[in-house]
Amino acid sequence: MGEVYRARDERLKRDVAVKVLPDSYSQDADRLRRFEREAQAAGALNHPNITAVYDVGTHDGAPYVVTELLEGETLSSAIAGGRLSPRKAIDYGLQIAHGLEAAHDKGIIHRDLKPENLFVLKDGRVKILDFGLAKLTHNESTPEVTGMPTYGGTEPGVVLGSLGYMSPEQVKGKPADARSDIFSLGAILHEMLSGHRAFRGESAAEMMSAILREEPPELSTTNQNVSPGLERIVRHCLEKSPGQRFQSAHDVAFALEALSGLSASTVEPISFSREERRRRLLPALVAVLLAGAAAAAYLAGRRVESASRPGGASFAQMTSRQQTIFSARFAPDGRTTLYSAAVEGNTPEIFTVRPDFPQGKSLGLRGAHLLSVSSKGEIALLTGARYISHNVFQGTLARMPPDGGAPRDVLENVREADWSPDGSALAVIREVGGKDHLEFPIGKVLCETGGYLSDARFSPRGDRIAFFEHPVRWDDRGRVAAVDLQGNKTVLADGFWGEEGLAWSADGQEVLFSAGKSFSDFSVLAVTLSGRRRTVLASAGGLTIRDVRPDGRWLATRDDVMQGMPVLLPGQTAEHDLSWLDLSDHPVLSADGSAVLFTEESGSLGGNYALCLRRTDGSPVVRLGDGMPGDLSRDEKWALAIVPASPQQLVIYPTGAGEARHLERGAIESYESARFFPDGRSVLACGPESGHGSRCWRQEVDGGEPKAVTPPGTTQGFPSPDARQVLVQAAGGLVVYPANGGEGRPVPGTTPGELAVGWSRDGDSILVCRGNEVPLRIVRVALSSGRREPVRTIGPSDLSGVTSLGVPFLGDDEKSYAYVYSKTVSHLFLVEGAR
Repeated sequence: MGEVYRARDERLKRDVAVKVLPDSYSQDADRLRRFEREAQAAGALNHPNITAVYDVGTHDGAPYVVTELLEGETLSSAIAGGRLSPRKAIDYGLQIAHGLEAAHDKGIIHRDLKPENLFVLKDGRVKILDFGLAKLTHNESTPEVTGMPTYGGTEPGVVLGSLGYMSPEQVKGKPADARSDIFSLGAILHEMLSGHRAFRGESAAEMMSAILREEPPELSTTNQNVSPGLERIVRHCLEKSPGQRFQSAHDVAFALEALSGLSASTVEPISFSREERRRRLLPALVAVLLAGAAAAAYLAGRRVESASRPGGASFAQMTSRQQTIFSARFAPDGRTTLYSAAVEGNTPEIFTVRPDFPQGKSLGLRGAHLLSVSSKGEIALLTGARYISHNVFQGTLARMPPDGGAPRDVLENVREADWSPDGSALAVIREVGGKDHLEFPIGKVLCETGGYLSDARFSPRGDRIAFFEHPVRWDDRGRVAAVDLQGNKTVLADGFWGEEGLAWSADGQEVLFSAGKSFSDFSVLAVTLSGRRRTVLASAGGLTIRDVRPDGRWLATRDDVMQGMPVLLPGQTAEHDLSWLDLSDHPVLSADGSAVLFTEESGSLGGNYALCLRRTDGSPVVRLGDGMPGDLSRDEKWALAIVPASPQQLVIYPTGAGEARHLERGAIESYESARFFPDGRSVLACGPESGHGSRCWRQEVDGGEPKAVTPPGTTQGFPSPDARQVLVQAAGGLVVYPANGGEGRPVPGTTPGELAVGWSRDGDSILVCRGNEVPLRIVRVALSSGRREPVRTIGPSDLSGVTSLGVPFLGDDEKSYAYVYSKTVSHLFLVEGAR
């Protein structure tokens, strides 16, 4: 596909590799498309087992990509002299699996994995090269091309991939997903261990036939040092049917890791029966729910009595490490406990607590979030879970049997689920058509809202589902409600500053839930179906109820929540925390960096939050009024705010003397963002239109109804520096529209899931980041070419417990900034005696 040169980066004083597409190739649209795809795919990855991409561009009409320079040899050269030792093959295979896992997590499939595309550095590290054939699974609309493969590359009109390492589905010309890369990895592992290709033939047709119909030679016949366990792993990778292979690179890595560091000729890992080959390899699950107690700390005598509370409630601490716990459930034996948590960032894993192993033990399912455990022990979970906010994730709903089988996918784009009491079916919460649905059974809508729903739990009798209804998207204020199976909804309690965590009492007479006027004083309340409310357990810290057993025991977490608001001022090198109370949020820097506008969400200031202005020299905070900041005018005289009242309001507050102005809402139902145009005379407001989807509107500050400038399905608008264009978020990515209305054009070089940070000062580029990434990387994207350039990485130095980073606000110099991070440190408790 290209020519590679060694080059010198004089600016950063380092040697690099430059891959250039020759002039003859740059005239070929298909080659050019694949070359650009390679740069985009690899540029989105940052992993020690994937070659780092530094830059991409065009010179004299020839596209190029700059990568790190690697010193060593290809894996093809390393195995040219014969097979590798099992220890080294396991090591290399494990590194390749980790690299593939990182790529697959980003939706990127390599599709051309072979020894020539794997590089072994002098220190033994393995790097994956050449994502030129990578399939961006979330942004790929072109069909697969089919035909005959070639050895020396991938010519136009042929099956994608390299012969000998292609999966059966690639040979057939069918779509290739992550499991295709796993097949290729199996072929490479086989070659490393045997010294010969797994599939051979005198012609291309014979080799394709071997891939489709033949099994590779037994490894034990060529290398008696290969253990039966290692051979099973290789063969599980090489299953002809994708459904019978390992289902993720993480599972391959997990299996190989069980062998690494041990004698590969003596270790006997999990054996695969014919039936088990149809499932993922998850050895850690075999005995997860068969033994153990949820309260190892309790058995060790770590009981804390609370004599001041009626009923003598006691707490037995079950976890001790610094982590964020997102959910926890009892297993049906009443003893085993499962919970999902993250030590750093917001990628969850599922853990168990057992009496013989007090520390939480991971099940090895990275990116899995626990939802519910049935009365039969079956687990409902999300795979590929993506953190959204307030312990809410989205991913693929899966079911996992209690005996150690692999998760089986059920439904995509689900946020929550709960088992019916008999363990036969699941109620789910998911977004459909811009509204949240509570469904039971799946497909039957019992309740919907334009805000969001959370914490759905079946009553013990199975006749009702209790849940939280939050009127504003990702704002956890709201109400407790219950709905019967015919869709009749009853609001049980309302008016809370925040609420997270819900369960039914053991007798089914009350709904227990956690709420309070700040995260630091969440208490457990109870409400009957008739609306009678009481406090069950008051708290001096955040207490979140997670589950209740039929015998009355609870699972609860104490959650220490804090939010920091670091600001880096122009010309300075160190951040300063300018947060005020416990929940400062949404900072907006003034043009000269002398002031920061923000909202304080502490419940002590009221339910509509407080709009605040603070000088960056640390001067006292000035409260301007209610609301959340949209923007600060360039002359710093006016602050634009969204007031989360009912209905919502868009208000302009003076930062000095003067009167506030309320702008007309027109057809806008609620507001998602609002920003001044550069002259301060008009506002770009975005939000849903009554009866339609979200769109962006231009509104004069002197009065008049808003005028739509973008179609439905657009939000989070940013006016350009010259006020002629607006950058918005759409379903397919980022789009630029004329500021007075007209056709939009997608921003080249951006990838699904990226969010707009704003415009560059010259208006020729935009700045983007990836939502819910910890830490957060900001990238500049040229509007004309899609060229990407890293700007900076933002985040606190200590990431333990940090679950989210807000989209930062960059100053005019693109060097100063303000952002917010949320940090939660949780401890899980077994609670007894609470009444």
